[in-house]
Amino acid sequence: MIKTLTRRITLEEFLQLPETKPASEYSNGEIIQKPMPQGKHSRLQIQSANAINNVVESRKIALALPELRCTFGGRSIVPNVAVFAWQRIPVDEKGNIANAFNTYPDWTIEILSPEQSTTRVIRNILHCLNHGSSLGWLIDPEESSVLVYPPNQQPIYLENEQDILPVPDLVKDLHLTLGQLFDWLKL
Repeated sequence: MIKTLTRRITLEEFLQLPETKPASEYSNGEIIQKPMPQGKHSRLQIQSANAINNVVESRKIALALPELRCTFGGRSIVPNVAVFAWQRIPVDEKGNIANAFNTYPDWTIEILSPEQSTTRVIRNILHCLNHGSSLGWLIDPEESSVLVYPPNQQPIYLENEQDILPVPDLVKDLHLTLGQLFDWLKL
């Protein structure tokens, strides 16, 4: 992640700025631009969102959205995958999905990029958990591991192919092992 600003600004000022590619996030007066996603990151991101949506979207239980800006608790972050319970998805006056999500995701999934600060990503996951998220994942493609962050509990480190990835109750029908997750990287 790259710091892109030397003076501190407010969250409101940040939200008035044009979007960047890759996305920038706001925390404690600082703007940090996320690194450009690479192959492993992109593949895990799209496959994770698709796997979740295949289980829950048609039944209107939840929706997984990639690279969605979520603004809450004084920060504006862009999780790699943000999962929202269906009844919590913001809608506009026409009943369509809203553009602005001024709330926390129910489940946040982050995929570590090689040049990304692990600490900064963990801080975003903890911010989500402190504001109502029910679970956070930190996927490390280079280590073929996942750190699972349940609320108010010690993180769980998964590294064995047969490990079953914990999921929040709203997607309890999703059954995925660590091996299946990382098999998405094989062509």
